[in-house]
Amino acid sequence: MFPNRSPHWRGIQPGVRALLPTATIALLSFAVACTKKLPAPKPYLAFVASHASNTVAVVNLATFRLVRSIPVPPGPMQVAARPGSHELYALSDSGSLSVIVDPALQVAATIPVGAGAANLAIAGDGGRAAATNAAGEVVIIDCGSRHVTAHPKLGGDLAGLVFTPDGKTVIAADSVGNRLVFVDASTAKVLGEVSVGKQPGPMAIIPDGSKLFVADTGEAKISVIDVASRQVLSHLELASDPVGLVLKPDGGELLALSRDSATLTIVDTFHDDVEEDRPISTGKTPVAGVPIRDSTKLYILNGGPDGGSVQGIDLQNRAPLGATYVGGEPTAIALTPDERYVAVTAGSSLAVLSTGPLNPKPKVPGTPLPLITTIPVGADPVGVVIPGWMP
Repeated sequence: MFPNRSPHWRGIQPGVRALLPTATIALLSFAVACTKKLPAPKPYLAFVASHASNTVAVVNLATFRLVRSIPVPPGPMQVAARPGSHELYALSDSGSLSVIVDPALQVAATIPVGAGAANLAIAGDGGRAAATNAAGEVVIIDCGSRHVTAHPKLGGDLAGLVFTPDGKTVIAADSVGNRLVFVDASTAKVLGEVSVGKQPGPMAIIPDGSKLFVADTGEAKISVIDVASRQVLSHLELASDPVGLVLKPDGGELLALSRDSATLTIVDTFHDDVEEDRPISTGKTPVAGVPIRDSTKLYILNGGPDGGSVQGIDLQNRAPLGATYVGGEPTAIALTPDERYVAVTAGSSLAVLSTGPLNPKPKVPGTPLPLITTIPVGADPVGVVIPGWMP
C-alpha cells in the first residue's frame, strides 16, 4: 500500500492512522464548499457623474467593465433615475439637465436649468423633476414633455429640495434665510414658508408625507415640520451639527450623520425623539449613507483628503461593523437593488464592495466588506446611481 512507503506514515499511531481518511474527506468537502460558485451577479448598470471629465460613465456590475462614457454639458454633479421609466437624469452645474435613455445609453434631451444648477429632485411618480440655480430659482420640469414649466424665484441660497410623496408640492431649504419654502408643483405658486434652524440643508420626508425633517447644518439641531400646516413641531437637539440625513425604508427611524464628531444619531420619527446620540463609530468625516431594505444594516461612506472608507453599522444592535478603505476623497455611495454590492466613488474610480462573503461559509461578524474591484470612470466622480432596470 502507498502509505507504507512513507516513513512519516509509519510513525503515526494506528488509531490516528484510521482517522486520516475521514479527515481527508472532510478537508476535501470544505475545499469544494469554499470554491463553490455563487450565483452570477445581475447586470445592473451603475451611472457615475464624472465632474471634471464632463461625462456620465456607465459600468456593468456583472462584468465590472466600463460600458460607455456619455458626454454631457460641463460639470455633471448629480445623477438620478426617473421612477417608472428607463431614463436617467444628469444635472450639470454649468446649467443643464441631461436626459439619458436606456438601452441606447445616449442623451435624448438637454433641458436648461440655469448656472449653478444643483439639488436635483424627482417626484415619486416620475411626473416632475426640479432643481435650483444660482439665481435662487426652483426650476420645475415636466418629465413627460421634457420642458421647464415654471421657475419661481424664491431668493436666498437654496441648499436642499424635496417633493412630497404625492408629487404635488416641492419644498426648498434656504440656508441664508433659515427657512423652508413650499411651492405648488403644478401652478408654481408659493404656498407658504416656515422658519427653522440655522443653515437648513438636507431634508427627509416620511412615506405618508405628514412630517418633514431638515438638518440645520449651522447648529446641532434637526427641525421637524408638519407638512400640512407648515408649522414647526419641534427642534431636536443633537451632539453636533448634522451634515446628512438617511431615512430608513419603512420611515420609522431617521439616521443623522455628523461630520465633526463622527456621531450617528438615531431619531424616532413617530415620537420625534432622539433614540441614540452616542459615538457609534462611523469613521472620519461621514458624508453619506445607505440602508438595506429590512433596515438592519447601514453602510456609511467616510470621506477626507487622506482617503475614505465604507463602514458597516449593525442597526439592530447599534454597533459598528468592519470598515474597508476605498481610496481618496469618496463622495457618493449606492447599493445594488439586490443588495449584493456597495458602489462608491473614490479617486477617479468606482470601487465595488461585496456585502456578503466571497464563499458560502459565513464570515466572522464585524469583518470589513470585501473590496471586489475598482473601475476607472473619469476625473472627479461625484455622484452614482444604480437603477433597478437592467440591459
